[in-house]
Amino acid sequence: MRNSLIQTPSQTVGPFFAYGLTARQYGYKGGQIADAVIADETCPGERIVITGRVLDGAGAAIEDALVEIWQCDAVGRVAGPETPGFRGFGRCGTGIDPERRFRFETVRPGVPAGEGGAPHLSVILFMRGLLSHAFTRIYFPEDIAALAADPVLALVPEARRETLVARRLVAPGLPAYGFDIRMQGDGETVFFDV
Repeated sequence: MRNSLIQTPSQTVGPFFAYGLTARQYGYKGGQIADAVIADETCPGERIVITGRVLDGAGAAIEDALVEIWQCDAVGRVAGPETPGFRGFGRCGTGIDPERRFRFETVRPGVPAGEGGAPHLSVILFMRGLLSHAFTRIYFPEDIAALAADPVLALVPEARRETLVARRLVAPGLPAYGFDIRMQGDGETVFFDV
């Protein structure tokens, strides 16, 4: 008999996560540590909006996914006292929008000094039936030279890299980017084993 410890299996993330993770979005009273505003109007840098949907294999929007984004500020710093108006991460559920979209307000990220690579947003996805959360990235289409030199993007087969690049949207207000996360099927988003 083999005597070894193994990790306890993950439990499915059900629709019950809304109360603790995105309480205000779903109308619950009480505090939460993150919402969909990662950087407010006092944060230096180009303010942008990121919007999209989480899609299943048939292309239908998933109504109870939770998208979490982590990023650096406009000059490549993590959140701290020297980054006014910048939280560094945010969460948005897809359940209350009629089209099941997520929407974040933030600043276009920079790259930390000495790291190289392309500016990006790190994305963590939680949803019902997904036993372990999924990790991906959002890159920006304007960063052509940096995309070509990004060490993480270089690990992805060239034909699949476009699944990690947002598209610029024509919309009133703040500059906007669209990014749909496809869980499987044609155009499935690349996910990373982190």
